[in-house]
Amino acid sequence: MSDTFPAGFLWGTATAAYQIEGAPQEDGRTPSIWDTFSHTPGKTEGGATGDIAVDHYHRRAEDVRLMADLGLNAYRFSVSWPRVQPTGRGPAVQRGLDFYRGLVDDLLGHGIEPVLTLYHWDLPQELEAAGGWPERETAYRFAEYARLVGEALGDRVRRWTTLNEPWCSAFLGYGSGVHAPGRTDPLAALRAAHHLNLGHGLATQALRSVLPADSQVSVSLNPSCVRARTQSPGDLDARRRIDALANRVFSGPMLSGAYPEDLFADTARLTDWSFVQSGDEALCKQPLDSLGINYYTPAVVSASTDPTAERHDGHGASDHSPWPGVDSIAFHQPPGELTEMGWSVDPTGMYELLMRYSREAPGVPLQITESGAAYDDKPDADGVVHDPERIRYLHSHLSAVRRAMNDGADVRGYFLWSLLDNFEWAYGYTKRFGVVRVDFDTQRRTPKSSAQWYAQLAATGVLPDVPLG
Repeated sequence: MSDTFPAGFLWGTATAAYQIEGAPQEDGRTPSIWDTFSHTPGKTEGGATGDIAVDHYHRRAEDVRLMADLGLNAYRFSVSWPRVQPTGRGPAVQRGLDFYRGLVDDLLGHGIEPVLTLYHWDLPQELEAAGGWPERETAYRFAEYARLVGEALGDRVRRWTTLNEPWCSAFLGYGSGVHAPGRTDPLAALRAAHHLNLGHGLATQALRSVLPADSQVSVSLNPSCVRARTQSPGDLDARRRIDALANRVFSGPMLSGAYPEDLFADTARLTDWSFVQSGDEALCKQPLDSLGINYYTPAVVSASTDPTAERHDGHGASDHSPWPGVDSIAFHQPPGELTEMGWSVDPTGMYELLMRYSREAPGVPLQITESGAAYDDKPDADGVVHDPERIRYLHSHLSAVRRAMNDGADVRGYFLWSLLDNFEWAYGYTKRFGVVRVDFDTQRRTPKSSAQWYAQLAATGVLPDVPLG
């Protein structure tokens, strides 16, 4: 199998606004749901917030130079909705847009392609106070916001993404409550999932109405590679049910224009789905120029009648499940090496998902828009940060991408998560995903050995060997 990637392949890193920017009250920005959530006692590890994060708002030029030094040709970032449109309604705040104008100009000046994500979980708090994503109106507010950003940056940004991981927004935010806004209502989670789908469709239409014709619009999903623990009928049905809630609840309407009927049946005791209005499903299915896939680890499920069984689904501890209507399924810790997140290292799941979505979205190019791992990286006595575990992770997962490409998957880019150690949501600053270490006290940036390895890959397009040790 060739370890060489084609010319023109996008080699990038990815970040999210709330995780890196800081400056929560500067230039007109108002609170997002993550500001409110992280300032609520007991919601994040150690009471951590994104108030400073890694101070990217003030260190933008330094961070872009880091990318340039690594030879990256793309950077996937998100726009803070409350920085651009503080209440989620009305005109844009130009001071907020100016930050992103400057960021894009810096990127283009270094030959780095900007890849813009409109929504990475930072809903303006005022919209949440009005009901948030469980309310239909939020989808229309999102489309308005998309149009504002498209008008401001469409002359220099060619690649656009509507939503990042809507599954997390819906089911961790409104189901299990481990993400902002921290609600624990299974019906609200299902309603949120639909309105995120609708918001994607409306925002795509809004973008295409203001962007140049050669612009590309995408969405980034985090599909789960769901595996049955055994081949028993019960375990196979558990796999089907979780696949509907993890994957087909979004890929159905977005790619096929219809929700799966078995999802309706599985959740019938919670809702009749009457919040899906006539024409909605067709509206969710907008032509895509690419499809983003975020992958970290697979899930293993089985049928279970034990209501006290520990849930190893990789989505944080909560007394409330992120799986609406599912009360007879157990999640198991997959075997093998684990990352600092407790997630198994299994690149075969990457391969399986790429081949699956090649079949389900024929003719739509794929991109890995997030892939990476958290490890307990520490500098040595000389200040050097060696992270061989991360290099092994990246090598194995990129080998899986190359294998999928050899088998027919049209994969156009890989965005490593993440450029910088940062605010890792409810885990605070305890999990480090970056290829650049950040000392959170001094904000000093130190590229790790994985950054140098990735730079060599970006320069040559050939997978470097994994160093010994």
